[in-house]
Amino acid sequence: MEELANIADEDIDFSDIPELDDEFWKNAKLVEPSGTTPVTLRVKTSVLEAFKADGKGYQTRMNAVLEAYVRAMKKAG
Repeated sequence: MEELANIADEDIDFSDIPELDDEFWKNAKLVEPSGTTPVTLRVKTSVLEAFKADGKGYQTRMNAVLEAYVRAMKKAG
């Protein structure tokens, strides 16, 4: 590992790594780490039913909504 850290950037051979062109980025998807913590949370029955109505993964979708809210509050604050 130390050996790699000592290689100068200009000495690294990138010839076998393709360029990331517009086509790559057009199809790229943001994947964030899932670092979740189990909690007990009380939500209105109507909210839970609405998320469950879309099927499997409702907790993940609920978390995504909460994350979006947190990001929006950080930007606004």
